[in-house]
Amino acid sequence: MTARKGPRTPSPTDRRPPGRPTLKTISELSGLAVPTVSRALNDAPDIGEATKRRVQELAEKIGYRPNRAGLRLRTGKTNVIALVLPTNYDMLNYTARLITAIVAGTRGTAYHLIITPYFPDQNAMDPVRYLVETRSADGLILNQTEPEDPRVAYLMEQGFPFATHGRTRWCDRHPFVDFDNAVFGRIGARRLIARGRRRLLLIAPPQNQTYAMNMIAGAASAAADAGATLEVLDGVSSDSPSIEVEARIRARFSTGPRPDGIISASTSAAIAATAGIESEGLTLGREADLIAKEAVPFLRRFRSEILSVYEDVAQAGAVLTRAVIQAIDHPELPPIQVLDAPGD
Repeated sequence: MTARKGPRTPSPTDRRPPGRPTLKTISELSGLAVPTVSRALNDAPDIGEATKRRVQELAEKIGYRPNRAGLRLRTGKTNVIALVLPTNYDMLNYTARLITAIVAGTRGTAYHLIITPYFPDQNAMDPVRYLVETRSADGLILNQTEPEDPRVAYLMEQGFPFATHGRTRWCDRHPFVDFDNAVFGRIGARRLIARGRRRLLLIAPPQNQTYAMNMIAGAASAAADAGATLEVLDGVSSDSPSIEVEARIRARFSTGPRPDGIISASTSAAIAATAGIESEGLTLGREADLIAKEAVPFLRRFRSEILSVYEDVAQAGAVLTRAVIQAIDHPELPPIQVLDAPGD
């Protein structure tokens, strides 16, 4: 004879009222006041961690999603962070790793990420003005900064929260995360010079951007100290389409005196440079050496002769998220500013 099972204790989701879950739903299920629930979901500092965790877990279990329109009416906030990116920004998974890290950084917070693209023929100010004027986001993340970046000047003038992946001349006054490209330039030049290379060629980023200027200065300083020469490849940048970089390298190596060491600011440019060199019948590690910056360990699998310096884009994305959230929630605090120096 099979014993009859007693009634199952109802779970919070069993008691959930029909319809879309709201703050009131969570309040009824948790026994907490609606304002307490709201503050717990928004990571308020005066709410205990155990309470925050209980409320957030319950919200996830019942499928609660904040009503953006209602939230904006009540608080003036959207709980949205916008990452503003050019559509041609690729660099072999660099962008994907950055986006993934920023999204991961919003996990467990009240914030969500949207990506706002702009096209090569579009003014980079357009998406920034739109986001600020429509208040479509609470804060922005920008990259590819210029020394006197008009986007940064505008955001500072507007008092609108933001963080930059890269520095500006005003970086002492705003949040930023940057890779020390001057150090990368010096490391690249020194490692090539240590291999006996004397005629160095740099495939630099677009030269209107801050990190290009830093990289060129670092490489030029190291080359001058060793009595070597440094040439910046003209006509293309490390962000140019690979076919253009390959053609420009091929043309440069077909005339003398040929460079014997290449510094590349990106993985895609390094691959294109390798193809250009090899198309001229030359061999990496013999007639020329190449060193590149990369965010994903890949180049040595492509050609074991390629030297590389690692840029931790995942860490940069995580810090950028913290920096912009702090700028939104606690503008009274000193801005988060991180300069990551690569190891030699």
